[in-house]
Amino acid sequence: MRIRVFAAFALGFAAGVLCLSIGLWWSGRLSVERAPQKQLSLVVQPTDVFRNPPPSASSPAPPPVELESSARLGMPIAGVDPAKLQSNFDESHGGHRHEALDIMAPRGTPVMAVAQGNVVKLFTSKQGGLTVYQFDDSQTFCYYYAHLDRYAPGLKEGTLLRKGDVLGYVGSTGDASPDAPHLHLAIFRLGPEKQWWKGTAVDPLPFLK
Repeated sequence: MRIRVFAAFALGFAAGVLCLSIGLWWSGRLSVERAPQKQLSLVVQPTDVFRNPPPSASSPAPPPVELESSARLGMPIAGVDPAKLQSNFDESHGGHRHEALDIMAPRGTPVMAVAQGNVVKLFTSKQGGLTVYQFDDSQTFCYYYAHLDRYAPGLKEGTLLRKGDVLGYVGSTGDASPDAPHLHLAIFRLGPEKQWWKGTAVDPLPFLK
């Protein structure tokens, strides 16, 4: 009798536990925990992406090109000692500032280019007579040769002159005295318009000595 009672109690208890387990599972309160998976991480090493970064907007602008005293010009007249020349840049000629250098020489003496650059204008004027306008390679400065007796053979606008090339010959054309042939040499800094007849005058003598 006792055995039957105990068996009935055990069977009832097992059935109760089973029903409770089914109820908890159905409600979601009973779950099997899974071991957390190990996450993989990708580590990116820093690299030198911009090896040559663009210049900052605040970077200083490059200095303007200047005719430095170290950039010597060639002598336009062979055999003339520049140490014996005297500046007449500020003298008054015909009521206006001279703004050039006069180099006395016998008529017909070859006149040579003081620097490399192209001939931009061959011109005849009342004051300068037979003249040559030459720009330097950077088109920053213009070299002006005046009172020429004649041009060198084959000289024309656009001709590339190298330092020392003959471009003409000493004369007294224009308003120069027939008894005092000489070369009138002028240098002027060109403006942004690059006009061969206009610019800021520069005394040539310091760059010949």
